[in-house]
Amino acid sequence: MRSGDRIGGDVKRAEQDLMAAKAAAVKPAGLTVPQYSALLALSEHPGAPAAELARLCLVTPQTMTTILQNLVALDLVARTPHQWQRNVLENRLTEAGYAKFREADKGAVAVEQKLADAFTDEERTQLRTLLQRFSEVLGSSYRTRE
Repeated sequence: MRSGDRIGGDVKRAEQDLMAAKAAAVKPAGLTVPQYSALLALSEHPGAPAAELARLCLVTPQTMTTILQNLVALDLVARTPHQWQRNVLENRLTEAGYAKFREADKGAVAVEQKLADAFTDEERTQLRTLLQRFSEVLGSSYRTRE
């Protein structure tokens, strides 16, 4: 199969373009895309432990630990022991974290809106269906090798 006929390259290019646009959008708030993703996840799931945040943000637990350490150092996230499970740390946005998230989210939402506006409702549904199938095909073939 010639390289120009491979779907993977198209998906990778689209993903890189999206990440570059998001990076530019959240940079004025002083955040990286992974940091923004963690703040977004925490805004929707206050108190989530690092392992859950890693799943939500599609990164490894080790990567999420580093992201959280950086966000704590910036005073954007506070980590406290869980009320009943002392070996589990809950993660919550600080006041500064909420403010930084809202600032960055304006740019990220603008990127998402620009993307959404480029497609009709039907096309967005079709694109999501096709991407879901893409993930299912690769996910099932990967899982069968484990």
